[in-house]
Amino acid sequence: MNEDWAHVVTRLGGAEALEVGARETKAFVRPREISNAVDLLRLILAYCLGTRGLRLTAAWATSVGLVDISNVALLYRLRQSGDWLAQLIGRALASAAPKASRGRLIRIVDATTVPKAGTGGRQKNAVWRIHSAFDLPRERFGHFELTDQRDGETLDRIPVVAGEIRLADRAYLQPERMAHLVEAGADFVIRSGWKSARWLDRKGNLINLVVELRKASARGMIDRAIWIKRKSGGSPLAVRLVAVKKPAQAAATARRKARRTA
Repeated sequence: MNEDWAHVVTRLGGAEALEVGARETKAFVRPREISNAVDLLRLILAYCLGTRGLRLTAAWATSVGLVDISNVALLYRLRQSGDWLAQLIGRALASAAPKASRGRLIRIVDATTVPKAGTGGRQKNAVWRIHSAFDLPRERFGHFELTDQRDGETLDRIPVVAGEIRLADRAYLQPERMAHLVEAGADFVIRSGWKSARWLDRKGNLINLVVELRKASARGMIDRAIWIKRKSGGSPLAVRLVAVKKPAQAAATARRKARRTA
């Protein structure tokens, strides 16, 4: 276990980096029962990833000579460590990220609805709509906005941060708002249905996306430049179209779902 633990510490940047991060986030302010940040992290992970409760984790720490601490003191330490753990998770995820995304804010935008209370709300199908942005790799929500049913899901509702990469589902394939993001210095990755937009080639001619997908069936993927027509009459929006063929099992599941819906 000691050899494995040393490997974990190395992967997380080493003892010195852990000490600096713990002090910055106030997870480890001064040594008392726990003498350093490495021991604190081992204690936290023993509780969070193990099967013991607070009392047994504290007893385990004493039995292995890690630290002599009470369950109450352990609980206090856990409560102070959230920001530190988020920082460690962010670094671990960032190290595996593609080079194009490193150092950039990555945000998932979405919305959910909650029916309004009361008979009047039900009769009018009135809802509260919660618009949110989930920040990666910090793994926490960075923005919320509450509206009613009159305000729909829009890609640029949440303020743009220059350099960010915004991820969204097919409801957000909105050419004018996508253009706003590009003008503000952001990038986006958005799912799309085959008829969600008017697709154009470099010369401005309409493209039948189903035909293009069938052409690429043998190769199993498409990765090409494509343009989307804008309702405002502005220049078509240049984007990159990426489509990957589903595995046979996933394709069969999708077909069954489509048949049931039909």
